[in-house]
Amino acid sequence: MATYLIGDIQGCYDALQRLLQKLNFDPSADRIWSCGDLVNRGGQSLEVLRLLAGLGDRVTVTLGNHDLFLLADDSKFTHGNTPNNEFRDVLQAPDRAGLMNWLTLQPLAFKSAEYNLLMVHAGVVPQWTEADTLAYASEVEQVLRSDQRKEFFARMNEGKGRGWKPERTGIERQRMIAAILTRIRFCDTRGRIPWSASGPPGSIEGPWLPWFKHPHRATREVFMAFGHWASLGLRIKTRYIALDSGCVWGGRLTAYRLEDKQVIQVPGKFRR
Repeated sequence: MATYLIGDIQGCYDALQRLLQKLNFDPSADRIWSCGDLVNRGGQSLEVLRLLAGLGDRVTVTLGNHDLFLLADDSKFTHGNTPNNEFRDVLQAPDRAGLMNWLTLQPLAFKSAEYNLLMVHAGVVPQWTEADTLAYASEVEQVLRSDQRKEFFARMNEGKGRGWKPERTGIERQRMIAAILTRIRFCDTRGRIPWSASGPPGSIEGPWLPWFKHPHRATREVFMAFGHWASLGLRIKTRYIALDSGCVWGGRLTAYRLEDKQVIQVPGKFRR
C-alpha cells in the first residue's frame, strides 16, 4: 500500500492520468490525499471529478478555493447555466448530483495520525493550533452540508476584512475560516492577510511573511501539507511540504509518496 499526496490538479485530467500511470496506482490498495483545487482552468474538470469520486474511500481531498467556487455555482445555478464554461460541463452532466455530493463531503482540513500530518489547501494563521484548525474547518463543513449552504455561498466572496478575529460569529466567521484555509499565502503576526498577494516569498514589502515562516506559529511543530501557491512551487521541508507545482500553468503535477518520501512528477498542461 502506498499513500500519495498530490498537488493542485485544476482540471488537468490528462496529467492526472499520466501521473497515476507513472505511479502504477493500485485502486484496491493505494491512497490519494489531494490538497484540493481539483477543478477549473485545465479544461477537464468533469473528468477529474469522475475519476477521483469513482475511487471512493481511496481518495481524500481538502477543499480548495476553486472547489468552493464550483460548489457555489452548483448552489446558484439550478439548471447549470453558469457563465463558467468548465463548470457548466459539470453542472449539466447527468451525474452532477452525485459528484457535487461527493465534493461537499470532502473536508477543509484533514489530520492523519498515521503520518502525524495536517493537510489543508492553502494554510493557517499563526494563532491557530492544530486542534483549532480542525475545529474551525468542521464549523464550515457543517454549514456546507446543511440548508445554510446557499446563504454561505451567496456571501462567500463579500469583503473578507483584513484577517482573523476569533470573536467573529455567523456567516462572517465561517467565510473568514474558509478564506484562510483556501486562500492564505502571506500574513502578519496578528493574522492579517494581504489577500491579493500571489507572488513568491519576498515579492511584497511590509510585515508580511509566508504563513509558514512565522517563528511563533502555533502549528510550527506540526508536519503540514498544502498547495494553492504556484509561484512558491514544490518545497519539501522538515515541517511542511508545498505541492502546487503549477500543473495548469505549464509546470508539473506532483505526487509525494509518504512511505519513502519520494517525489514523482509528470508534465502539466501545455500552454502557449
